[in-house]
Amino acid sequence: MSLSFGRHVRLRSRAEFVAVQDRGRRVASRHMTLLSLPNTRGVDRLGVVASRRLGGAVMRNCAKRRVREMFRVGQCGLPGTKEVNSFDIVVIPRREVTSIVFAELQSEFDAALRKIHAR
Repeated sequence: MSLSFGRHVRLRSRAEFVAVQDRGRRVASRHMTLLSLPNTRGVDRLGVVASRRLGGAVMRNCAKRRVREMFRVGQCGLPGTKEVNSFDIVVIPRREVTSIVFAELQSEFDAALRKIHAR
């Protein structure tokens, strides 16, 4: 599996984001909210919504980079054990996402993904 965050694993259009937000299921955790909607592409795809409420441009970009890295590491860590179901996932980070330890954030993200895949 590639170590990059390629185009095939990104939500790219507004319509894709809106579909997940309107029809998706919500899983809230302490530092982020995940919305998910099953897709037929055979691969999980990620979109990040970091509004100005999160902070300035530096903080928003840091939050997006951390979320993308968690997703990328999680995808690469599960070769051969991929679920049959794949999802479009939208992550809405909270302000504290940039200040906590990455390992703690990764375990929280993985737990939320397990909840999504279990439903």
